[in-house]
Amino acid sequence: MPEQGVTPCEKMASSSSLPEKDFSCTVCLDIFKDPVILSCSHSFCQACLKECWKDKESRECPVCRRRSSKDQPLSNLSLNNLCEALRERRQTDPPTGSKVLCSLHSEKLCLFCLEDKEPICLVCQVSRKHKDHDCIPVDEAVQDHKEELQTDLKPLQEKLKVFNEVKQTCDQTAVHIKSQAQHTEKQIKEEFEKLHQFLREEEEARIAALKEEEKQKSQKMKEKIEQMNREISSLSDTIRAIEGELKDEDISFLQNFKTMKERAQCTMPDPQLVSGGLIDVAKHLGNLKFRVWEKMQGIIKHTPVILDPNTASSWLSLSDDLTSVSQTGPDQQLPDNPERFMKYQNVLGSKGFSSGKHSWQVEVGDHPDWVIGVAKESADRKGEVNASPEYGIWAIKLYSGKYTNGMGETLLLKKIPQRIRVQLDYDQGEVSFYDSKDMTLIYTHKDTFTETLYPYLSIGSAGDVKSTVVQICQSEVSMTVMPSQ
Repeated sequence: MPEQGVTPCEKMASSSSLPEKDFSCTVCLDIFKDPVILSCSHSFCQACLKECWKDKESRECPVCRRRSSKDQPLSNLSLNNLCEALRERRQTDPPTGSKVLCSLHSEKLCLFCLEDKEPICLVCQVSRKHKDHDCIPVDEAVQDHKEELQTDLKPLQEKLKVFNEVKQTCDQTAVHIKSQAQHTEKQIKEEFEKLHQFLREEEEARIAALKEEEKQKSQKMKEKIEQMNREISSLSDTIRAIEGELKDEDISFLQNFKTMKERAQCTMPDPQLVSGGLIDVAKHLGNLKFRVWEKMQGIIKHTPVILDPNTASSWLSLSDDLTSVSQTGPDQQLPDNPERFMKYQNVLGSKGFSSGKHSWQVEVGDHPDWVIGVAKESADRKGEVNASPEYGIWAIKLYSGKYTNGMGETLLLKKIPQRIRVQLDYDQGEVSFYDSKDMTLIYTHKDTFTETLYPYLSIGSAGDVKSTVVQICQSEVSMTVMPSQ
């Protein structure tokens, strides 16, 4: 027969077989408040779940990630009653720590030995084992050690934040790989549709290469994401354990402090984004017709520089053949991969040069805002950067109607060039710029190059002028291919 004045819920909540952690929300680590239950049977505080779902498109369980079938989960009334009873018990019952006695002397554990790192009683203090050891009251030890563990907890929380941010970028990159693969496949098919039937096998071979790269890089990114999940889970478990320990009773906390301290010493390195993780679109599409021509023994157009979309700012739009660029605005959802320029409207060529002579032409027309030149491989892609040798960029620039050399010096031109020829002599340390129409020299940078250099383009708003696109010019190719001079 139930005890008079004690409800079944109160009796269940007071049972020693159900510790308080069984009534704790896994998000806030406190006793449930207004608990709700998901279809996966996990429960959370209503406010905690609402915060977890804030600004998220999908409604997933914070524990098992299973998608919830309802936007408004049902209240867990039974659990709520148990938690209310548990809160009432907390207010009426004395702290369990005050009842813990010394196992040797059956005296109250009221001191903490700083040398042996354990709670002791007054008899222990004068015993041979602890004689002459420094001891402090338990409440002081709890305060000091909680502060120490709280300090250790902060780096773990920061590391978890970094892991979550990198994982989010990895998730976006994985989606973008799929998008790249689909778009590139479409372009390849369109190019091959223009060729004769005997080229179908070539088309299939290139699609297969793309599929293989997609498979490899998707698998690599999948493994990276799985690794992030494992490490995030490990960090989260450690943080929850430490945060739970911080809420524990004094003596229990001190007894577990050493173990928690060891768990808090995280040696896990910070996560890194996978460089080169995106589909190498330039490899599949760059000079596609030229490479097919080697089998066709015909004459086609060849573009000496192919732009790399994995480096292009989200403000820029590249043509399908990766030879022209225009400004479109920041609406494109592109991953922040290591190769991409994020702050400025820049793009690099897909192929770099570390020796020899190379040249290409750029059609600028009457576009009013552009920078043309070369950039070293280590040029900053994310922060402040000017188109000057100081930042590893050797270029000429048109802005506000004035031509400059990237070092603040104005270039005086007799006529406005519509097409710029860039000529790189890596070994001599020279980058020269010419008006392609009559080969009038505009400017020459002289320096010592120590890194791979990539063709560099940057454009601003075209305004209302006719030329809104800056184009890498094609070159005539005969059956005999000579090295570029």
